[in-house]
Amino acid sequence: MAGDLATPRSRDLRPILSFVFVLILWDLAHRFALVDPRFLPAPLDILTRLISELSAGTILSDLAATLRRNLLGFLIGAAAGVSLGAVLGASRRIGQIVGPTVVAQRQTALFAWVPLLAMWFGGGDSGKIAFIALAAFQPTVINTWRGIALVPEPLRELAASLRFSQGQYLRHVALPAAAPQIFTGLHTALIYAWLATVGSELFMNITPGLGGRLSEGSQMFEMDLLFLAIAIFGAVGLIYNSLAEALEAQLLKGHRP
Repeated sequence: MAGDLATPRSRDLRPILSFVFVLILWDLAHRFALVDPRFLPAPLDILTRLISELSAGTILSDLAATLRRNLLGFLIGAAAGVSLGAVLGASRRIGQIVGPTVVAQRQTALFAWVPLLAMWFGGGDSGKIAFIALAAFQPTVINTWRGIALVPEPLRELAASLRFSQGQYLRHVALPAAAPQIFTGLHTALIYAWLATVGSELFMNITPGLGGRLSEGSQMFEMDLLFLAIAIFGAVGLIYNSLAEALEAQLLKGHRP
């Protein structure tokens, strides 16, 4: 019994212990001069750079600019994706007419849209937000469409017998029934939007943001700044994923047996 209770805790500690182990190996490699510090800075050098950036306030303002673009693009793309997906799923005729275009757009590599969006919206904030919105739109529209289109037939018959309008059917039957698949799409969209945020700040015009600092570290050969920006990108992505998993589990409790 005691062993069973200890198992989840030990599993929870494994990612932390593995990360600490990597840091120890990394530090030892520097102490014994096994790596070139010009290309791989010591963990302490990155921590020192973080403290310096926090004291100056620069990294926080860059992080705020990146998060603002990311959240705005995600909200726009997710709202558009859920709305269009609901229409496609609720109307078989519209799905047959518009669906192939949506699927074709989904099959196009995301970064192939960068030149076009840069021409339409510019390489500044508008272009970056449009690219992030597109990244969030793709998984939400597909998952919402499929979720609503696959609503069980008994629920459709019940809605028809109650003479629900299309709006009532969506609100009271289709959307609740499709909620698990919709939230899966939103979760995926959150990840895609964050990856698109990194890409937009690297491949479009350099503006305030973590991507700009990443480029700065690369161009100025400041490896401590380069690794710091990468670490922050990874940490924010991990936080996003953890929050999305927790929220999804909480909201979908009623859909699980």
